[in-house]
Amino acid sequence: MDSQTIKAGVRERYAGFVTNNQSCCGPATSCGCAPDPGAASLGLGYGEQDLAAVPEGANLGLGCGNPVALASLKPGEVVLDLGSGAGFDAFLASTRVGPTGRVIGVDMTPQMIERATALASAHGYANVAFRLGEIEALPLADASVDVVISNCVVNLSTDKDRTFREAFRVLKPGGRLMVSDLVLERPLPEPLRQDMDAYGACVAGALLRADYLKAIEAAGFTGLVVVGERPYGLDMFSPELMEEARQRYPDLSPEDLGTAAGAVLSLQIEATKSPRTCGCAPTCCGG
Repeated sequence: MDSQTIKAGVRERYAGFVTNNQSCCGPATSCGCAPDPGAASLGLGYGEQDLAAVPEGANLGLGCGNPVALASLKPGEVVLDLGSGAGFDAFLASTRVGPTGRVIGVDMTPQMIERATALASAHGYANVAFRLGEIEALPLADASVDVVISNCVVNLSTDKDRTFREAFRVLKPGGRLMVSDLVLERPLPEPLRQDMDAYGACVAGALLRADYLKAIEAAGFTGLVVVGERPYGLDMFSPELMEEARQRYPDLSPEDLGTAAGAVLSLQIEATKSPRTCGCAPTCCGG
């Protein structure tokens, strides 16, 4: 699958979550498949107070963690949410940075931007703005934000190295990155990797764990720490879903399907863009 085909498929899929709440092929509580997004979010580290704090319609159950809770946001900070969707994490972040802070959400799906913008306007979120754009080419200036957050979105990018370079570019020196995302313990079978539905369900496009961490460090980030890690989705695969998978991938054995089902991990990662330092010796005439 080429990049433009993938992006078009992902955009169409996520527009569907807004317009008709279409289902996906992943586990029943992953990537927007949850019949109750609130209950799904409670299982990902959000609290009842988080669900009550955001406008109805902002939480679509699309995440795989709670980056806002781990980002230690401070009043007055500028926060960027990569793949902001309908605005769930952006609205939570806005209350933490307060009226002197600002939150910017970037998403490539027009329907997501429209919903998030309408919710922000209707509920008085004056410090939140949403911009249409791709996370591989962020519509922000260099060194313009204090914190970058993302929730189960980078795995959907067709160029993850560039995405992390862009996050590094827009962060101020000393800025922080906090992402929740899905990665793989081992490679997936090829039929699954080539399945557009599996890509949109945040599985087929996921990187191996080591490659994901290398991409963050290669972008220039330091102090990388995996602050949370757990298997994702293995306990959610019912016999009915596994039978559906066997019909979808007839060339894969039950053992292959079971191995693939257990290959996905949810990671919560933090890293830092180091402050600029002067290389001069104390006697440097430049000061």
